[in-house]
Formats: sequence, C-alpha cells, structure tokens
Amino acid sequence: MSRRSGILEFAVLGLLRESPMHGYELRKRLNTSLGVFRAFSYGTLYPCLKTLVASGWLIEESAAGPADAPAVPLAGRRAKIVYRLTAEGKEHFEELLAQTGPDAYEDETFAARFAFFGQTSRDVRMRVLEGRRSRLEERLEKMRLSFARTRERLDDYTLELQRHGMESVEREVRWLNELIESERAGRDQRRPGPGDAAQQDTSGETGGLPRHRDSTRPDPSDDTAT
Repeated sequence: MSRRSGILEFAVLGLLRESPMHGYELRKRLNTSLGVFRAFSYGTLYPCLKTLVASGWLIEESAAGPADAPAVPLAGRRAKIVYRLTAEGKEHFEELLAQTGPDAYEDETFAARFAFFGQTSRDVRMRVLEGRRSRLEERLEKMRLSFARTRERLDDYTLELQRHGMESVEREVRWLNELIESERAGRDQRRPGPGDAAQQDTSGETGGLPRHRDSTRPDPSDDTAT
C-alpha cells in the first residue's frame, strides 16, 4: 500500500465514523476539509472504498432501502450506495488514530491526522504535535545552514525563494508551539455541539486550540459595541 492510499483510507474511515455517506458526499468532504485531497477523482476514491469493503471495515447499503438491505442496482441505472463503518472498521480506525510514529507527522500525513484530532486522545495529540515540531525544527536548521553556505553564490530570486521557504517553516513551528502550549494548559475553547458526543476525547480530557478572534465580530469588552 502506498503512503497516499493509506492516508486516503484513514481519512475515509474517519469521516464515516462520524456518519454514513455516499461517494459524492465523501469526495466533497475530502476536498473541502482535507487539503491533501483537493485534487483527486472518483477513480481514486472508489477503488479505496472497494478495498475497505473487502477488508470488512465498510459495508455498502442502498440509499433508499432499510439499513440492512444490500445495494441492488436499479434497472438501467446505478443505485446510490451509502457506505457505513462496521464495528471492525471502527476498531481499525481507532488503532490507526493511536499511532504516533514518524508516519503521523510527515508532510503527506500530518494534515489528515490533524483533521481528526477531535477524535484523538490528548496524549496522542501531544506526541504527534511534538513529533511534527521536532521534524520541522530539524528541517529549519538544515535550511539555515544551507542558506548561510550558498547565499553568496545565488542570485536574488533564488535567495528570496529560500527565505520564503524558511519563513513558511518558521510560521508552522510557531503555530505548533501555540497548539502544544494550549494542550499542556488543558484549555478547551470549544463549546459542545450536537455532534460532539461521537468525537469526544477518548482520554476524558478535551484539550483546546488557541483562540483566534474573529475580526468580523465586535469585541464584547468594547464599550462601543452594541
């Protein structure tokens, strides 16, 4: 299994843990919620779904039939299929969710892992965030050394590109520092919503993201706000 197909399977299982979906809805969620999947086709998604069904982690149902009805194509057209996570699929996803090795924080996988942090225990979140930060700090140090060695031999545009790359990594490191500090502080900035029960932290602790003020809303502490 390639790394990219493994990420796709992980993301599909995670989305279906929230609720059953048909292929169109799955593709839309993958495109809009997970940037790593912005450019992929049904030709990529459906083989993945078939593999997960064959593994016993998903079942196919007819969108119009009862929950236990098999998917039967209608005459002359294809029936709409809904994919549902099985108990085995949920267990497999939770095993994947608990992994904290290097694959969890590489460039190709970190965004998908982060997208499901709401379903991840705090200790796992911390290990993944710290692993990602460590990996980026190592990369940043190498970039700085390379920049110092080669800056006299490069033209202005190549130098600017290298500066841009370093600044991008520095920004992500600062962002990770904020997330790690918030996790350590144990702050939960989210208000519970109707769907939160299915995504509750399995450790019993919720952690929290740093609060970013919405500039379109008035500050409640501002006396001029009405």
